[in-house]
Amino acid sequence: MSLNLHFRHVLLSAIIIPAVNIFKHCWLPLSKGYFPGSGYLLRFCITCIFLATAMNASAGTHDAQIHEISGKTMGTFYHVKISHPGIIDRVILKNKIDARLQAVNDSMSMYLKTSEISRFNRTPKHTPMVISDGFVLVLNQARALYDLTEGAWDGTVKPLVDIWGFGTTRAKGKMPAKATINKALKNTGFDKIILFKNTLAKKEPNITLDMGSIAKGYGVDQVARLLLENQFENTLVEIGGEVVGSGEKRPGKPWNVGIATPDKQFAKQTVYRAIALQNKALATSGDYRNFVVLNKKAYSHIIDPSTGYPVKNGVVSASVLADTCTLADGLATALMVMGPQKGIALVNRMATTECLIIVQEADGSFINCYSSGFPAKSH
Repeated sequence: MSLNLHFRHVLLSAIIIPAVNIFKHCWLPLSKGYFPGSGYLLRFCITCIFLATAMNASAGTHDAQIHEISGKTMGTFYHVKISHPGIIDRVILKNKIDARLQAVNDSMSMYLKTSEISRFNRTPKHTPMVISDGFVLVLNQARALYDLTEGAWDGTVKPLVDIWGFGTTRAKGKMPAKATINKALKNTGFDKIILFKNTLAKKEPNITLDMGSIAKGYGVDQVARLLLENQFENTLVEIGGEVVGSGEKRPGKPWNVGIATPDKQFAKQTVYRAIALQNKALATSGDYRNFVVLNKKAYSHIIDPSTGYPVKNGVVSASVLADTCTLADGLATALMVMGPQKGIALVNRMATTECLIIVQEADGSFINCYSSGFPAKSH
C-alpha cells in the first residue's frame, strides 16, 4: 500500500536524506581505501533500522479499509460494513450472509407460505409442531420479553395488526368496528402458546404468531455472529434501521450511528441523536415510520395488546441500547406501549440495557426521557 503524502515528506526529510549523507561519509571513503569512523557506522545502522520500522508501522496504520456489502431481506435492505486490512472476497461473504438471512426468513416470514411461522399459524390447536433450533431460540427470547414487559410486547397480535391494515392484509380505509377489535383480542395472548423443547403448539385454534417486531433484530444478530465466525471482529450490521456495532471502526474510534428525528415528513432526512456503538445493539421503534390515516387522523402501527388500539400516549420514538439486537428490537416496541414512566422504570432495572424515549407535546416539541445510564450527548 502506498504511503500518504505527509508520511512521504517525513520519510524524505527525516530519514532518507540523512541516510544518504551518512552513506556518503561511510561507504564512499571505503572505495578510496579509507575506513570511516565508528560514529558514522552507528548512525547509519540506526537510520536503517528506524527506516524499516517506520515503513512497517505505516503499512499497518494505513491498511485498514471499510468493506461494504448490501442486499435485500425482510422487505427492506441490509448493510454491512467491515473494518479489515487487506482484501475480502465480497461475493463469497455476501452469499454466506444471504444464506443466513434466508434461514431467518424460512423461520419467521409471514409472507412465505412454507415458513415455520406460516405453517404454525395454520395448525389446529393442541397439535405439536417440530421447529428448528433457531426458531426455538427466538421464541424463548420472545416469551422472556412478554413476561418482562407484562404483555406490552406480545407476538400474537397478528389479528389486531391485520384489521388495522399493517399486516398481511391492507387497510380498508376506515376505522375497525369496536366489536371487530374485541373479537380479535380474544385471539391474542402469548400465554396461549405452548413451547416444549423443539415443539410448538397453541391452546386456542385462532392463535397466530407475528414476530415482525423482533425478526429484523434477530437477523442483525445472526449476521453479526456470522461475521465473527469468519474472523471479522470490527463490523457494523444494519437491517431496516436496527443495528449492531462490533469492535471499532478504526483503532480508538467506535462506530457512529444516528437515531432519526421522529417526524412523519423528515424521518429519513435528519438525525436526532448520534450514538457511538461498540459491542452494542441499537433498535428504534416509532409512530412516524409506519402509520395509516383514517378519518383524517394518523394511527400508529404499534398496537397496544391490552386494548387492541394503536398507542396514543404521546410517545413518538423509543430507542434501546442492549447486548443483542433481538432484545433491543422487541423492547423498543414494548416501550412505545408502556410509555415513559413505566418504560424507564423497567429499563433502569435491567443490566447493560439503556433507552431513550421521545415524547411529543401538543405544540410539536419533543421531550427526551432517558434511562439512568444512557450515554451522554457528545459535543
